[in-house]
Amino acid sequence: MKGQWRLFGTKINRMNLNIKQTIALDYWEDSQTTEQIFGGGAGGGKSILGAYCITKTALKYPATRWLIGRAKLKTLKETTLVSFFAVAQMQGLKVNKHYTYNQQSNTIRFFNGSEILLKDLFYYPSDPEFDELGSLEITGAFIDECNQITSKAWQIVQSRIRYKLDENNLIPKLIGTCNPAKNFVYKEFYKPNKENRLIDYRKFTQALATDNKFISKHYIENLSKLDEVSKQRLLYGNWEYDDDPSALFEYEKTVDLFTNQFVEGGLKYITCDVARLGKDKTIIRIWDGLRSIKKIKLATNRVDELVSMIKQLQSNYQVPTSHVVVDEDGVGGGVVDYLKCRGFVNNSRATSGNYANKRSRCYFTLATYVNENKIYLCDEDKDDRDSIVEELGLIKRKNFDMDGKLAIVGKEEIKATLKRSPDEADCIMMRMEFEVDKPKIYSPTQAFTIKTKR
Repeated sequence: MKGQWRLFGTKINRMNLNIKQTIALDYWEDSQTTEQIFGGGAGGGKSILGAYCITKTALKYPATRWLIGRAKLKTLKETTLVSFFAVAQMQGLKVNKHYTYNQQSNTIRFFNGSEILLKDLFYYPSDPEFDELGSLEITGAFIDECNQITSKAWQIVQSRIRYKLDENNLIPKLIGTCNPAKNFVYKEFYKPNKENRLIDYRKFTQALATDNKFISKHYIENLSKLDEVSKQRLLYGNWEYDDDPSALFEYEKTVDLFTNQFVEGGLKYITCDVARLGKDKTIIRIWDGLRSIKKIKLATNRVDELVSMIKQLQSNYQVPTSHVVVDEDGVGGGVVDYLKCRGFVNNSRATSGNYANKRSRCYFTLATYVNENKIYLCDEDKDDRDSIVEELGLIKRKNFDMDGKLAIVGKEEIKATLKRSPDEADCIMMRMEFEVDKPKIYSPTQAFTIKTKR
């Protein structure tokens, strides 16, 4: 795509794009695609492409309004904005002649009346509905490193794309770029594309450094020297790896959960995560030691039916009531009252250790057990396996870079990504209730020593 073209008498240079970038640009300009993801590895020209798509259309359609977003505005200014300036220079655009940049209002304004708004799209618990975006109306958007935002943020931006579409004969356009990540991008774009079931108005283009003929060979050489996880993600575009240092569970170890047949049995337990909403399901697991030997899913929320089911399972598998734990939040409280079993309250105080609450303590303990191959789940179909791996991949340490009590990210944040409650993970996590508080077993010599010291 070489040469020049004219806009209002001004010569604008065309861009040199690689094949993958050209494919994504075609999606950007077609009459069907409204959402697309470009990327899946480092060095594929992600930010350059996104900035070019926005700049090109802003110049083509006067007095339109566009958005460039990222999780944090500060990072956007340090990275994505630099890509915009590079694109502008490559196209022969000069600051204060063809466009202006206002650092206070975070706005780029072109000489034809079009503008680009720079926006922070981070998920803040104080603004879960992104009301900060208010009544914003835009013509299209580019979200850089969209693996760092939530599905909710993506949806909100998409819902704001309506400004001057009809008069310019346009359809809503949203492009996101990212490296591999186990979030909504994986679930809604990468995986459906891999399985040939991506809906028509969405597109996914995997772009790697090796696809970019303009990149230095030294860049690829440096990627090949990274640690294995980073190399798999950034060089090979392997979406099954996650390099987030706050992640508790190792991907390969979560996959091992379904093949750890060597895990020995032991005492019997029952864990139950009770559904709170109509679309959620109640999950019951029967445990033989740390082997999950049976799982039942129920669509019902009726307390009497659930109580009867658990009592029958206790009888069938010889599980004492003291070895039954039920999620006590919401409907589960009634089940606990009837069974007289253990109740699990997520935000209750951890009985020991430097943990923010019981849920955090049990998840940190579960991560240790999973990463050491101490747990076996032997009653799972493919869909359930995928759900378990996905949910555990989203269990991360909260405020990873800060001191204080150990905590995991809130359930609402996880639900915002999954669009459902992490019921599978929670039911497995509750098995740790019997591990973190179990009494120490001493040898006869140790017991005698303790007794004589008293």
